[in-house]
Amino acid sequence: MGRKAKFGDDGAVKQIKGPGRKAKKQKPPKMLPGLPKLEGDDEPKKLSHRQKQRASRRSKKKEERKLIKKEKKKGVNKDDNVKNINEVSDATKIIKSEIVKQFSDSNSSWLKSKNSKSIIPEKDDDVESYDSESDIDDEVEEENGLESFDEDGLSDDDDYLAGTLDDVDSSNESGIEDTIKKKTSTKKRKAEESDDELLPIEKAAKKLKAAKKKEDAEANEEMKMQINVASQDVFVFPASDKIDEHIPIPEVEQRIKDILLVLSNFNKFREENRSRQEYTELLLKDLCTYFSYNTFLMEKMMHLFPLEDLMSFLEASETPRPVTIRTNSLKTRRRDLAQALINRGVNLDPIGNWSKVGLVVYNSTVPIGATPEYLAGHYMLQAASSMLPVMALAPQENEYILDMCSAPGGKASHIAAIMKNTGVLIANDVNKNRAKAVIGNFHRMGIANSVISTYDGRHMPQLFKNFDRVLLDAPCTGTGVISKDSGVKMSKDETDLQRCFTLQRELLLAAIDSLNFKSSTGGYLVYSTCSVLAEENECVIDYALKKRDVKLVDTGLSFGTEGFTNLRQHRFHPTMKLTRRFYPHTHNMDGFFVAKLKKFSNIIPKNDETEDNEEDIETNNVDAETTEVQNTVEKPVANIKKPKHGRGKNRVEKNK
Repeated sequence: MGRKAKFGDDGAVKQIKGPGRKAKKQKPPKMLPGLPKLEGDDEPKKLSHRQKQRASRRSKKKEERKLIKKEKKKGVNKDDNVKNINEVSDATKIIKSEIVKQFSDSNSSWLKSKNSKSIIPEKDDDVESYDSESDIDDEVEEENGLESFDEDGLSDDDDYLAGTLDDVDSSNESGIEDTIKKKTSTKKRKAEESDDELLPIEKAAKKLKAAKKKEDAEANEEMKMQINVASQDVFVFPASDKIDEHIPIPEVEQRIKDILLVLSNFNKFREENRSRQEYTELLLKDLCTYFSYNTFLMEKMMHLFPLEDLMSFLEASETPRPVTIRTNSLKTRRRDLAQALINRGVNLDPIGNWSKVGLVVYNSTVPIGATPEYLAGHYMLQAASSMLPVMALAPQENEYILDMCSAPGGKASHIAAIMKNTGVLIANDVNKNRAKAVIGNFHRMGIANSVISTYDGRHMPQLFKNFDRVLLDAPCTGTGVISKDSGVKMSKDETDLQRCFTLQRELLLAAIDSLNFKSSTGGYLVYSTCSVLAEENECVIDYALKKRDVKLVDTGLSFGTEGFTNLRQHRFHPTMKLTRRFYPHTHNMDGFFVAKLKKFSNIIPKNDETEDNEEDIETNNVDAETTEVQNTVEKPVANIKKPKHGRGKNRVEKNK
C-alpha cells in the first residue's frame, strides 16, 4: 500500500514531498462462521530466519523464568534462601553469558540498555506473537545491514541485560545491602546521564567547582597541621650525632619552621638545657642547606634581618622581579610608547606614581628586546631600582655631570634624557669591553651630549674636576640581585667583601673630590649599590662623612626603608636615616641602597696625627704624580710608585 492521493480544487493531484508515514502491512481478514474455507488456509505461516531466531530466544527465556520460579518456591529457611540466592546468581551468570554470546556485533562489551530491566520479570507472560509490522521492519533493517530496535531504544539482543537479583528475598540482609548498592549505582548512573546532557561550558564550570572544593579541603588540612605544630610545647632538638645527617628537603623546611617558632617565644617553647645559640646554629645550617647559601653570606643575612623577615627576603630573592622598561623621553612619550607596544601584543602598565617614564611588562607575544621601538631607541630595558639613583640625583639642564661607573649605560642615558641633550655628560667605566655597550646604547637612543671614557675612577680628580653632580653606582657583591645571579650565594666570602668595600671607599672619596662645592645648581653626589649588606652601604657612607666635608641630604624618593643608624656592633651617624633601602620582599624590586651627599668645601677633616701625615703626603704629591697617573691611568693603583716620605720631591730631584 502506498500513500493516499490528495486532490486540489481544480481536481489535479497534489504532489506531497517528504517521506510520509511507513506503510503498514494489512492484517488478515476475519472469516465469518459458516463460510467455506479456501485452500491453503490450514497451512502454517512460514517464518523468516530472523523470526525463527527470536522465537527460539524467547522460548529459552521462558524456560529459564520457570526454572527460577521453581527454585524460588523451594526456599523456606534463611540458609535455604542463601543457597537459592547463590544458585540463582549462578543461573543469572549463565544467562548473561549466553545472552552475550548471542551478540553478532564485535562491540557487544559496551552495548548496555539505557533503562535498567530485571532479568527476572514479575509476571510469567507467554511468548507474544509476532507483529506483522515488526516483521516488516526487521526484514527492511536486515536488508540495510542495521540492527532492529524496540520503541524504548533497546535492541533485541540487549533485552534484560542490565539487571540485579535484589528482589529475590526482601527479608534477607544481603538483599538490603544489594538494595543500597543499587541505589548508589542508580545515583551515579543518573549523574553520568545528567553530565552527558550538559553543555561543554557547564561541564567545565562543574569541574572548576569540584577542584575548588578539593583545594579548600587541602587548605583546611594544612591549616590543621599548622595548628598542631603551633600547639606543640617543645621542639625536639636532634641529638648531637644526628645534626650532621642528611635529611630530605621537606623535613629541612619543617625543621626551619619549628626553630623559628621556638625562637619567636624562646622561654615557652625551648627545650631544657638548650641555649639560643644552639638553635641559631641549627637554623643557620638548615637555611644554608635549603636555600644553597654558604655559611658566611647566610650569617650576614641573619644579622641584617629579623627572623620574621629573613624567610620572606630569602624566598623573594629566589623569584625573578618583573620586567620593566624606561621610556626615552628624547624620542617619544610614555603614552605613545605604551600604545605602540599594546598594539604589538604586549601587556603592560605604568610602573607606579613615583616614575613618569617607567613601564612594567607582564607578558608579551613578541621579544621585548627586539621590537622596532627598541631598535629605534624609544625605550631601554632597565630594572626599576636602577631608575632610583638618577631620580635622587635630579640632574638639571646645562650642567657638567659625571657618571663614574656607567656601563652598560642605563643610568647615564637616563641622565642625558633628563638633561634634554644639553650640558656635558662624562660616562666613564674602567672596563673597555663594557664601555662598548655604552657606546651602542647611546647611539641607539640618540644621546649627543656625552663623552665616554675608560679611566680608573679612583684617579678621576686628577683628570676631571669641578663637576656639578656625580653619580657613583659602585661595584658590589650583588647580594640584592640574587634572583638574576644565583652564583652570588656560594661564591662570595669575607675576602670578596673586604675588597669590595675598600674599593667603594676609594671611589667615593674620589667622587667627592671631583665635585665643585661652589656650583650654583649642584655640588651633589649620589652613591648607590645593588647590595643589602651594611658593610657596603652605611659603613662606606659613614667613612666618607668622617673623611670629607660632606653631609647627607634627603634623597627626594617618596618610598623606601630608612638606613641603619645602629646594627649590632656598628654605630652610624644619626643622619643615616636620610638614606634609602629597597628590598625584594617589601618593594618588589631588586635590593638597592641610595644615599645623597652634598659637598660644602674642599677642607679635609683631621682626626689624629697619623691621618694628618697621610693627608699631607697626599696633598704634597698630587702635582708630582699627575703626569704619571695620566700615562698609567688604566693600570692598577698598586703599580703606581709613590714616595714613602714627605721629602719625596727632594729624592726625585736627586735621582734626576
